[in-house]
Amino acid sequence: QVQLVESGGGLVQAGGSLRLLCTFWGGSFTSYNLAWFRQAPGKAREFVAAIIRFGSETSYADSVKGRFTISRDNAKSTGYLQMNNLEPEDTAIYSCAVDSGWRLVTTPGEYDYWGQGTQVTVSS
Repeated sequence: QVQLVESGGGLVQAGGSLRLLCTFWGGSFTSYNLAWFRQAPGKAREFVAAIIRFGSETSYADSVKGRFTISRDNAKSTGYLQMNNLEPEDTAIYSCAVDSGWRLVTTPGEYDYWGQGTQVTVSS
């Protein structure tokens, strides 16, 4: 049974940085592409970033390009989201998800397994 556990969220001032971790359990991490999504109060879940199995391809939402970096360490079955220059608009619950498809996708419904999420709050 695949399980995903996020960590690293918290409260940070605008302009600060956080690094989120997504730990994968119960299968072969390299069988999946990895993505991060976020959901702010009263808003729909939105795509943030994705990385393909062995890290050769990434995709980002326009709103985070140049500020966020997605990466993965397959030896540790762990994915990361480095978030720099955070803005109050980045406040949301951030969740990681994995997809067994062969191309990067941005639609939540395409993803097979999800973590519970970690709260990120950016104060102004």
